[in-house]
Amino acid sequence: MWIGRERSQGFGGTMDGTFLDGQMLVAMPGMRDERFARAVIYLCAHSSEGAMGIVVNQPANHVNFPDLLVQLDVIPDDERIRLPHSAGGVKVLRGGPVETGRGFVLHTADFFIQDSTLPIDDGICLTATLDILKAMATGSGPASAMLALGYAGWAPGQLENEIQQNGWLHCPADPALVFEAEASQKYDLALRKIGIDPGMLSTEAGHA
Repeated sequence: MWIGRERSQGFGGTMDGTFLDGQMLVAMPGMRDERFARAVIYLCAHSSEGAMGIVVNQPANHVNFPDLLVQLDVIPDDERIRLPHSAGGVKVLRGGPVETGRGFVLHTADFFIQDSTLPIDDGICLTATLDILKAMATGSGPASAMLALGYAGWAPGQLENEIQQNGWLHCPADPALVFEAEASQKYDLALRKIGIDPGMLSTEAGHA
């Protein structure tokens, strides 16, 4: 199953300001885990129970949204040519190394399914059911969306430790950066949003 029928449990966030849900994680140049090299992650949930996020700048090569709709039996093969323009342009991403056979739709808050959509922050939501794909296939889905295969997950305290070890920077999320920027530009744009020149950060890391 590509898309879960129910929202994942165990990732409840908090709004008290001590957690980073709704923010963006930006990998430091010295990131040791190659899966997250130059990664920009939108953090969907963060609490004492752990964290969950979607990598938003790693395209899934050789996978496109219309093909996935056919594979999931959302539409028959002969109807892909009649998909609305908005559906044809949906980007498919490698969302992270966990549950790579499952799909998660990160989208704007103009679309909401009761008991399925998780509102996060700044007008960004997460939905992991087939219903949103059906809506997108008919042109009645969210204004902006991307489909991520898999997600990034952290055990309790793991993300905090990685941040303390200078593995990640973080900053407030920017919906325009998440949905509109080209994947190849998101890393540098996120660093600039933090106030860091990408060239200077790379140089400093090289001398560490």
